[in-house]
Order: sequence, then structure tokens, then C-alpha cells
Amino acid sequence: MRILLSGLGGHMGAEVVKLVKTGRYDITVKAGVDPGGAVYEDIPCAQDFDSADADVDCVMDFSHHSASAPLLAFAVKNHLPLVLATTGQTEEELAMIREASKEIPLFFAANYSIGVALLIECAKKTAEALPDAEIEIVEMHHDRKVDAPSGTALAIANAIREVRPELSVHSGRAGFGKRTKEEIGIHSVRIGNLAGIHEVIVSTGTQTLTLKHEAHDRALFAEGALSAAAFLKGKPAGLYDMKSILTH
Repeated sequence: MRILLSGLGGHMGAEVVKLVKTGRYDITVKAGVDPGGAVYEDIPCAQDFDSADADVDCVMDFSHHSASAPLLAFAVKNHLPLVLATTGQTEEELAMIREASKEIPLFFAANYSIGVALLIECAKKTAEALPDAEIEIVEMHHDRKVDAPSGTALAIANAIREVRPELSVHSGRAGFGKRTKEEIGIHSVRIGNLAGIHEVIVSTGTQTLTLKHEAHDRALFAEGALSAAAFLKGKPAGLYDMKSILTH
């Protein structure tokens, strides 16, 4: 499989290239797209999608959500499967993603870790089993991450709300006022070089259950994205996520 890597010049772009070169996957990075237009090792790189190489089997994106419109238009125009590994999309951009998935197979996940996918499922089952419990989420990332809360924290909260629809998400806590039973609090920490920590705290008052996932190396997200690309091969148009891999 030949992929076009959007965000080739970034940290995650480098991780994808490094992992591909180990030969663990039957995948090659044929070309890239990056605003800087820099060539990473021997991979040609375009500055935008107007001049990008469309002679590939899949597009993978590790860039920025602001590139959603040209990215989606390119994939749809060229009938290419897309692995979208960027978070922080606006409601308008999310709507564009849903529309594009009607035309192409599109894999979109807030986090490309199988461990996080399992954490989300566990959090959902725990919230369902303890319907009166209070729930808080704490997420920690490196100081370069620009979106808060993280897409993964929001994905956890949204999964919980599938079984506890009366709950609402509150980002951070400040000022005066008691916590209500209808809150899911999300707290974001940005410090150092952390790859990512997500902790779900569930308490009934008589007992507390803590679910936690800690990423030790950003390579795990590259692993997940490459697995997603392989998963999309031969799939019909539709919107896929990490749960799709778990239930495959």
C-alpha cells in the first residue's frame, strides 16, 4: 500500500516514516504534503493538495484540523481512503468529515491507541453499571498541544453520555458553586513532553474506580494509524473508528 502523508514534516509524520521503514507493515510513504514543502529523507513533499501526488492507495493525515477542507476534497475527488489522525475539529469540519464518509472509506479516531479504545469501552460499561456515580476525566499532554480538552477526553465523555445522556461536559472548574450530579468534569494539563495520559475517575461515594491509560511513546499512535490504513483496504465508503478494529 502506498500512502500520501499529510503532515510529513511534523513529529508524527516522522514517527510514521520511521515505523514504515522497519518493514513491519506492507506500506510505503510515497509522498507527503506539508506547508513547509520540505522533503523528509527521500520522500517528495508538496506544499498543498493542489500539487499533491494522487497516485497513491490511501491518504493519512497528521497535520492540523484547519486543513480539513482541502484534505477531504482531495480524498473525495480522487476516491482515496483516508486515515484522519488529527483532532480539534470545529462542528463545521466534523460535518464535512461525515459528508466525505458517504463517498470514501474514512477512518477517524480521537486517539489511535488500541489501549485507549479499550479504556473508552471500559469507561462506558462502568458508567452504565454505576448509574448514580460521579465521573471526572483528567488528561495530561505535552506543552505543545494546542487543543483542550483533548479529542480523546471528549471521546471518553461522549461514550459515557451514550449510556448516561443526562450528563453534560464541563471543561475545567473555577469560581464558586457545588458540583452537580449531572456533570462530567474534564481537566486538562499541559506540561513537559508527555505523550498522553487519560484518567477516568468514577465514584459512588462509597467506592471509587479509576481507569487509566498512559502513552509512553508517540510511536503507538503511528502504529494505530498504519493499522487503520491496512484496515481500510477494500472497505466500502463509511465512517470507521478504533471500535471498528476491535469488533472486526
